[in-house]
Amino acid sequence: MSGLLTAITTGNNHASFNLRRTSDFQATLLAMAGHDLRQPLQVIQSAYEWLGDRIASNSDKAQWERGERAIGRLAEQLDRLVGALRLVEQIDTIEISRVPLCPLFQRIAAENELFAREKGVDIRVCATHCNVMSNPVLLEGIMRNLVRNAVKYTGRGGSVLIGCRSAGHEMRLDVYDTGIGIAPHQLPKIFDAFERLDTTHVDGLGIGLFVVRRAVDLLGHRVEVRSEVGRGSRFSVFAQTS
Repeated sequence: MSGLLTAITTGNNHASFNLRRTSDFQATLLAMAGHDLRQPLQVIQSAYEWLGDRIASNSDKAQWERGERAIGRLAEQLDRLVGALRLVEQIDTIEISRVPLCPLFQRIAAENELFAREKGVDIRVCATHCNVMSNPVLLEGIMRNLVRNAVKYTGRGGSVLIGCRSAGHEMRLDVYDTGIGIAPHQLPKIFDAFERLDTTHVDGLGIGLFVVRRAVDLLGHRVEVRSEVGRGSRFSVFAQTS
């Protein structure tokens, strides 16, 4: 990416998550469920109450499609909540081991292939033989959320690239996208629990980057964001090489 880039970082030097406050984290997730799942459920209920027992006309079909889209949003949000809760379960039993990056990147790309194809987004992986010291479950959760967000916020004809490069004694795991980018005033808030980047164009629960930050803090890794509005973003996770 060229042009002026704005960056923020978060990591173990700025960790705000106390390992003993797991219940607070879970309570936050439940609060988000009540807050963000209510509207899609209301859409489903109103659309299908109106529908009745059968679809009889084009106008009926349009109402049904509204409900179907809401169901899709709900399914995605629930997936993110379940994924976040699974990450929480790892808190008391974090084990650090050597994690090969290429198989990890390929799994994440494969998981998002259908989603990317439906959006008209090209998703690619840069081959690597590098490894990092991390927790495989937490690191996969971090990368899964970053890639999912990258695809979500990238328009048709855009691309998402997953790769890594050496950064001193660390390895920098990168997720590039050619999406909408992030405005400078939004950067300080993107890791907040309820924050969404562009609510006028993209639906979804503001939880993915919140989970990323918490997992990064737990592992003692760092995450960096560089972005330019209209050109895209690069999310980078720094972990020790093995």
